[in-house]
Amino acid sequence: MLETERALEVGPRCRESVLVGVVDVGLLAGLILFGQLSHGLNPIAEPIGALETILPFLIGWIIAAPLAGVYAQAALASPWLGARVTAVGWLAAANVGFVLRSSPAFEGGIAWAFPLVMSGFGLIVLVGWRIGYATAAGD
Repeated sequence: MLETERALEVGPRCRESVLVGVVDVGLLAGLILFGQLSHGLNPIAEPIGALETILPFLIGWIIAAPLAGVYAQAALASPWLGARVTAVGWLAAANVGFVLRSSPAFEGGIAWAFPLVMSGFGLIVLVGWRIGYATAAGD
């Protein structure tokens, strides 16, 4: 097999990273939508508002997670390494999201408690899921 063909080959490890990434994004979107519902907002009635709330954090996650090594094979296989890099990735992503959300590019701004709540619940959801996944998928 040529080197180029090998580089383009999608193996099980790549599929695993994509699957985990899709679940990560789904959990983040679900967390934000749950928050909107708990504040009396209806994401179905106001889909643009829901998207404007989700998008800054997804942008942050797409930037920070790979840089933190969240999708590296070692992080996917080890519950504790996965927890550490996911926590670092989420805290970085959340801060990118807070900066974007408080910018004029996105409507809504940030109340003082929002970073605490979002950082805390994001850590619980993402780190909890990743520990569970790595434990279940471990050898």
